[in-house]
Amino acid sequence: MGIAEAERRLPAELRVAASSTIDWPSGPTPASVAELLRSLEFTINRRLDGQLHGQHQGITPGHGSEPGESRIYQPGDDVRRIDWNVTARTRELHVRDQIADRDLEAWMVVDLSAAMHFGTQHSTKAQIALAAAATVGFLTARNQNRLGSVLVAGPHLRITPPRLGRDNVRAILRAVADPPDTEGLGRGDLPEALHRVGALSKRRGFVCVISDFAGEEWSSPMSALAMRHDLLAIGIVDPREFDVPPIGLVTFSDPSTGSTREVMVTADVQRRFADRAAENQVKREQTMRASGSDWLELSTDRDWLTEIAAHVRRRRLRPAMVHR
Repeated sequence: MGIAEAERRLPAELRVAASSTIDWPSGPTPASVAELLRSLEFTINRRLDGQLHGQHQGITPGHGSEPGESRIYQPGDDVRRIDWNVTARTRELHVRDQIADRDLEAWMVVDLSAAMHFGTQHSTKAQIALAAAATVGFLTARNQNRLGSVLVAGPHLRITPPRLGRDNVRAILRAVADPPDTEGLGRGDLPEALHRVGALSKRRGFVCVISDFAGEEWSSPMSALAMRHDLLAIGIVDPREFDVPPIGLVTFSDPSTGSTREVMVTADVQRRFADRAAENQVKREQTMRASGSDWLELSTDRDWLTEIAAHVRRRRLRPAMVHR
């Protein structure tokens, strides 16, 4: 089903939001974007297969409710799922996998606004956001769950209704990899995107929000979402956002608004900047945890896939949190 046909099938309130996507690039996928997505998918699948175990190992909550096949115990498996009968017969420790729930509705909210195109290390924040979205998307597809998305790019929202399959994940990632140019058009409306997900998701499920979480306007809608859904917030940061060297007169520019300001960066300014940035980082994490959401911070100078895989392993040791 094509994007145009999918949007015609959306509820009325969704079509209103989808109509604001007219400036999103359309037409055939550029060769560079297609190659990027193929390489990203290959890297993610290869490394996840090496780091995660289990037939339905995914990022969505819970192990499922029906017993499945037994297999040899792997470090990190939940000891509560040890199959003592098989272990006694084979004299080798076994665990019994659970058949994953197949009808979970998952949503991704990805911030692609102008400020996300900042980066001073190996990648920009937008590139890390794409990688995180790809990892979450393919992990969700492993569990045969339906995935929808709300992409935020300045004043533009692009909404994709929840659907099954890797082709759907690839379509979402194509839009994440090639957003419209929003420089100077204002900050991304992340709160509105969160409200949209809350209005469109009809039952309890899983929501992943990927952003740099600038400001505080998102805190209330995040708390509201966490009351109904299993919520994961992935914050994207760059090391330069926490320390600026004392290099004299510098012109700072806000890509979202286009405004500029000249600042004489001295050692004292560097210290005050670092202190304020550290305070904001701690406050952001505390706000996330107080809202009831999981918090994972990825940086442009760290191995994003290893950190996401480690987070998934921690989640899989928890009891199922989604109840039908």
